[in-house]
Amino acid sequence: MEKSLIIVKPDCLEQGRAGDVIARFEKAGFEIVAGKMFRLTPELLRTHYAHVADKPFYPEIETFMSSRPVLVLILKGEAVIDRVRELLGPTDSQAAAPGTIRGDLGTDKMKNVVHASDSPETAAAEIKRFFRSDEVFG
Repeated sequence: MEKSLIIVKPDCLEQGRAGDVIARFEKAGFEIVAGKMFRLTPELLRTHYAHVADKPFYPEIETFMSSRPVLVLILKGEAVIDRVRELLGPTDSQAAAPGTIRGDLGTDKMKNVVHASDSPETAAAEIKRFFRSDEVFG
């Protein structure tokens, strides 16, 4: 069984749609094995987005992602990384098909409802970044 880190982003929480998103994950058969809500710090965001932290658009990401608390989850399931990314649709919500989470709830590339791990290696690093081992239940 594979695990994926999920961040329910500020736009999703602001819309009051976190329950809708979680319900879609549960309906797809994924198990929530960890979860917590907190405000992301600039330090944590710079680590998490290190691959784009030197880009001119990064300050906008940091401002958005720290604008309100987020919900961070770990989902577990068969091929969870690829299947979650299929449920989400492409990063750009405007290019996402209706029926996908981003197509139904997102507005653009940044306000795209949910972050999800993109590979097993990334998932392992992200899970370690956001959760202690005693906070994961499965």
